[in-house]
Amino acid sequence: MTSGYDKDNLCDRLVGALGDDRGLSDVGQTGAQSAGRPERATGVRGGQWVEPEPRVHRSTTWEMKHVTDSTVLPGAQVAGGGPDPAAQVADVDATRRQAGLAGADQAVVDLLGLIAYGELTAFERLATDARMAPTLTDKIALAAMAAAEFAHFEAISRALAGRGVDPEAAMAPFIGPLTAFHGGTAPADWLESLVKAYVGDSIAADFYRAIAHRLDDDARALVLDVLADTGHAAFVVDRVRAAIVANPVVAGRLALWARRLVGEALNQAKQVAVERDALTGLLVGVGDLEAVAAIFDSIMKAHTDRMAALGLSA
Repeated sequence: MTSGYDKDNLCDRLVGALGDDRGLSDVGQTGAQSAGRPERATGVRGGQWVEPEPRVHRSTTWEMKHVTDSTVLPGAQVAGGGPDPAAQVADVDATRRQAGLAGADQAVVDLLGLIAYGELTAFERLATDARMAPTLTDKIALAAMAAAEFAHFEAISRALAGRGVDPEAAMAPFIGPLTAFHGGTAPADWLESLVKAYVGDSIAADFYRAIAHRLDDDARALVLDVLADTGHAAFVVDRVRAAIVANPVVAGRLALWARRLVGEALNQAKQVAVERDALTGLLVGVGDLEAVAAIFDSIMKAHTDRMAALGLSA
């Protein structure tokens, strides 16, 4: 528990306000059933959150593996006396560098690591979904979207490395939650892949932008740059609206799919917030609970606007 606020209560109240009040708390079940889709093995099932398998603390494992026989352990004896405080400080600093942390602000490292892994998985997902494209033009467009995501991943990785942080170590805590989210929301066809890229990814981007002002200048500029619209939103809106005009029946299915994406995203966001104190601290630092709720209300309004742009009901 982080001092100064009740983290679990904050997470429960936010997810409750944004999930239950909007009918999203059971969307993992009702959305799948209503759309004729099977329930996934992870995420929300039968109205209950299914906890993921415990994860190994990867940074500790990395640190242990890289301690060699020549490493001077903390508490090393100086000649003719007790522990040398200077040697202890130097050893701790060396260990932190080996672990890929290098004294960087943990909240910044966590946020950049989360975004970096999100961009990497977006690249992988879009490149895979391009196979479902109905035309060569569509395939090229989705491949361009994937390339843009990978360029964002590379930019964040360089920024992390520039701060003395191992990008893989920074991303490691978020592999489980993001893998669970994408595993539970695999699109069934071309249109679902477009809606996920537009709706699901945009909600996360809105949240990152909302708290970016609490970062240092360099990190804030980087986050805002990689989250900027690359012009692909217009492509998605055009394709989805055209599909609805051609076959209005798909509108209902896609609307349910979008609701399910939001429900699953909220559940995964809660898991990340509970496990990562530093990230939760960034959110709490925005202000009191009402201020935080206002941010999420703004995010949900932007989501409603995007749904309207697609021709779908929120």
